[in-house]
Amino acid sequence: MKQYGKSIRIFLPDARVTGLRHAEIINRTGQAIACPRSRLDELKEWPETAKPGVYFLFEARLGDSKPLAYIGESENVADRLLSHDREKDFWNEVVIFSSKDDNLSKSHIKYLEAKLESRAKNAARYALKNGNTPKQSSLSRAEYESMDELLEDIRLFLGVLGYPILEPLIKPSCAQLIDTGVVISETLTGRELFFNGRGFSARGVQTDEGFVLKKNSTMTAKNNLSLSDRLVKLKEQLIADGRLLTEENHLRLTEDILMSSSSYAASFIAGSSRSGPQSWCAENGKALKELEDQIARGG
Repeated sequence: MKQYGKSIRIFLPDARVTGLRHAEIINRTGQAIACPRSRLDELKEWPETAKPGVYFLFEARLGDSKPLAYIGESENVADRLLSHDREKDFWNEVVIFSSKDDNLSKSHIKYLEAKLESRAKNAARYALKNGNTPKQSSLSRAEYESMDELLEDIRLFLGVLGYPILEPLIKPSCAQLIDTGVVISETLTGRELFFNGRGFSARGVQTDEGFVLKKNSTMTAKNNLSLSDRLVKLKEQLIADGRLLTEENHLRLTEDILMSSSSYAASFIAGSSRSGPQSWCAENGKALKELEDQIARGG
């Protein structure tokens, strides 16, 4: 299915990229407003926030821990945020979504909240502070279609505003192509790679964001002096928050982890400085460097 490009217009009312931002897609009814917690009082000047909608509370990314987030809905988001300002301490910015044509009902926003929480959990990029799982509202077929279209807009808004909370580390389309044996032409994005050695066995995938180490990959428990302090600290952090489990003489990942490069990922797995292009191999045994050179030559 052909994917069409999108143009998102972002308005900065005071020309500050860290201040309030209003985003919209041309010829679509959805809109987003991002606001720092320190400037909540300014939302009273934005009628877009005093109407039914859904919102995300985001914690600033600190260190290597998963940042926190909360997903909610309200028939008057601005009023609801005042209670969060008193009751929830973790967040520093809110992103609000509403409709320009005022056609969102309570059932609509409850449906959106349930779907957004489910997608955020599946993507597993943030640790959600939500308590109870919201129930999905019953809608007509036409309303389902309309809300699912708005969900796609919300995903785009969040990513452009710097919060890819709904984006899987490995896109489903890539996984489906791998499972069916189709090789993605002229790119290595989404192709599963392997790195095996004494005491470890890892799988990974290159993506637009970097290199993803896949769940259940194993790595050495010991670190060589050549391993960077940054990676040593990352390993300690992942052990502390349960994303790395100690098993016999190795460590095992409990979820997918995004790394900046194939070399960073290979060093992390081996516990010593490694070259990613020379360490990672395709299922046919060809090294990543060989595959990259082949693509660069056009075949």
